[in-house]
Amino acid sequence: MEQGQEKFLSFILERVKEDKIDEAKALLADNFKKLSEGNFTQDDIAQTIPKMLALLKPEKIEEVQTIMKQFAQDFQR
Repeated sequence: MEQGQEKFLSFILERVKEDKIDEAKALLADNFKKLSEGNFTQDDIAQTIPKMLALLKPEKIEEVQTIMKQFAQDFQR
């Protein structure tokens, strides 16, 4: 896992509901794998965002949405 991915993982996990951490780790691990294989698409992003938002602490949703939207924009370039 790249350093940037580790930072992103840490950032997200700090904002996930305690009982959803394993689910969030699995979701992100799958996405990181696709990204490293060159198979990560805009469709993957679109599917991941709602799944991830459902795992977050309610007070952290807006913060994470902002970061994920930025990632999606950067990914398009």
